[in-house]
Amino acid sequence: MAYVVRIMPRAERDLSILHKRIDAYHSRAAVEWYRGLKRAVLSLESSPNRCPVTPESRKLRHLLYGHRRDVYRVIYRVLEKEEEVQVIHIRHGARGAIVWRPLSPKPSSKPL
Repeated sequence: MAYVVRIMPRAERDLSILHKRIDAYHSRAAVEWYRGLKRAVLSLESSPNRCPVTPESRKLRHLLYGHRRDVYRVIYRVLEKEEEVQVIHIRHGARGAIVWRPLSPKPSSKPL
């Protein structure tokens, strides 16, 4: 069964920042690495459950891409009923664990 891979806005932003950071406009090797990352992300359509669960949450999985000190984590969730993979975040593997916090309600704008 093929899953639809959706790259969520946060992950799109992560990809854009990464593209600039590695200077992919001026380096052929950087462009090839970046394209490889995108191919790895899109490979999740065939078997997304092959990757391990993240330490942060049992509802999320992560795909590791890269070598040695240049490993990136592609954090995603699999929605079985919808046959969809949602790529949530892409971050360098050396960064600390993600802290997931629920959004707090907005404070009231009424004067006291």
